[in-house]
Amino acid sequence: MEHRSLILLGLLMGQSQHGYQINEFIERNLSTVTDMKKPTAYAALDKLNQKGLIDIQLEQEGNRPTRKVYSINENGRNYFYKLLLDNLSSAESVNYQGDIGLMFIDFLPMDKAIPALKERLMKNRKLIDLFNQTPAHGIRTGVNLAVEHKITMLEAEVTFLEKTIHHLLHSD
Repeated sequence: MEHRSLILLGLLMGQSQHGYQINEFIERNLSTVTDMKKPTAYAALDKLNQKGLIDIQLEQEGNRPTRKVYSINENGRNYFYKLLLDNLSSAESVNYQGDIGLMFIDFLPMDKAIPALKERLMKNRKLIDLFNQTPAHGIRTGVNLAVEHKITMLEAEVTFLEKTIHHLLHSD
């Protein structure tokens, strides 16, 4: 929950927003760092409001249905800074699901395992190409850092796969 709170509060640090705006931004720009879906975001926003960290105002424009506008308040800003500092100073142990396959690779003949690893290598290279096409964010450097981190992690995976494939091809 804390990472979701950090995302939502961070988005509200810039400006008050409708739930639709928040969800659209998450879908378009943050899919590489979160898998948060709309119902989860709305539930998390309600919890943040119940905790007194954000305020909700109802807005009516013309014949449109009433919309909620979410704003961060002083308690929310303080909590955001705490979450942000905790997040930036944390070390993570990342669990790669692909490691499960590596654990059991010995049960496959190498003429099946190596092509599978080569396919994984190709997919990771495509992901790197995709992330390299991400336009630089001009106003804030944080978005650029997050993309750069993703690319660096993928490059480490590519290096590992190249080394592993070479080792498997030349070990007898």
